Amino acid sequence: MRVRIIMLLAALAPAPALAQQPEARQPKLEAGIGGGGGWLPDYPAAGQNHVQGIAVPFLIYRGEILRSDDRGVRSRFYDGEALGLDLSFSGAFPSRSEDNDARRGMPDLDWQGGVGPSLRLTLWRDDTAPQRLNLELPVRAVFSSDLTSVHFRGFTASPELALERLGVGRPGARLRVGLGPVFATGRLMDYFYEVEPRYVRPGRPAYDAEGGYLGTRLQFSYRLPLTERVALVAGGRLESFHGATNDSSPLFRRNWNTSVALGFSWSLYRSEATVASTSSPFD
Repeated sequence: MRVRIIMLLAALAPAPALAQQPEARQPKLEAGIGGGGGWLPDYPAAGQNHVQGIAVPFLIYRGEILRSDDRGVRSRFYDGEALGLDLSFSGAFPSRSEDNDARRGMPDLDWQGGVGPSLRLTLWRDDTAPQRLNLELPVRAVFSSDLTSVHFRGFTASPELALERLGVGRPGARLRVGLGPVFATGRLMDYFYEVEPRYVRPGRPAYDAEGGYLGTRLQFSYRLPLTERVALVAGGRLESFHGATNDSSPLFRRNWNTSVALGFSWSLYRSEATVASTSSPFD
């Protein structure tokens, strides 16, 4: 999929406590505003990029099960040093077909959101750095919406090898680099690559997409807390679509896509009630 809004707006979550000590405490409830944007491809293997952006309020609740941090909104069903199971979310910006040469005259691509379980296996960690290497296995159901109706678009599976390191550049900063393939069901592939007979044009023949391999992505994010209330985030993604299942679609225009993004968060309210931070620097 296109660059996830969760990756772009990781700054929506306030920075973790700069002192990662067992006795450190964080507000149980926070509220503020966050935003971000970037130069993003219109869809996977699109031939054009456009500038997209968003600013939204956020509400953070640090509970035992539901919480939001610099890794995004998540529900922690199980969280251990070597194994974690979360409910993960993702999203993507809409795209106007009239602004894309390949899709002109076709329906727009709407806002997209995904939700599903994500299994995390920690293959290696060093708490002195601190850093860790994870194998993350998210499976998500994907939906689209024009803000008047919602449509189910299929499923994605995106196993990823991810390296996380804290304190890069300054205390409290987080660097994450991930690499992995993306697979999607036929229904989602149709959303991106199908050309129905009524949309056939010279140079755009009819095409029926199939489920399978979508592409491989290398992505990074760097989160920099400026104060206890303000943080910045930078992110980027390089995607390869060589050998993709639907590379013969007339809507498939490039074997490479590049994305860059910037974001911020500003915590306007922090509750007096606090919760204890754990001894793990990654929590």
